[in-house]
Amino acid sequence: MNTTSRRPLRAVASAATALLVAGLLGACGGTTAEPETMVSATLGQQQDAEASASASADTFGYEGRTGATALELLLEADPSAEVTGEGENAFVTAINGRAADDSKNEFWSLSVDGELAQVGAGSLETVDGQEITWTIDTF
Repeated sequence: MNTTSRRPLRAVASAATALLVAGLLGACGGTTAEPETMVSATLGQQQDAEASASASADTFGYEGRTGATALELLLEADPSAEVTGEGENAFVTAINGRAADDSKNEFWSLSVDGELAQVGAGSLETVDGQEITWTIDTF
């Protein structure tokens, strides 16, 4: 499995695009910021967007909501999540297109505010402001 990140390549492509746009606008007599400023702004926006997404395919998180279970909120945040069983017997097998690999003894573990959950997702009543995190783990 290739684990090489493609982020540096995207950053270079974004920087090159910003410089090209700056050059074209400058050649057309349009008002534009210095190319270095545009590159910094473009790279900053890209990094902000990447930071707001899940840290990796092996982690998925969302905020708790009073009166909703972790499972209900998961299915709202990712309607394509795969679950076997239901209610307090539900077992999450895939989130955000990433399935736990049985051959590697993987499973999706549930944490609340950084602590492993003591009950299943279908039983875990959340409250506003809690940080609910799912992470691929192994046993």
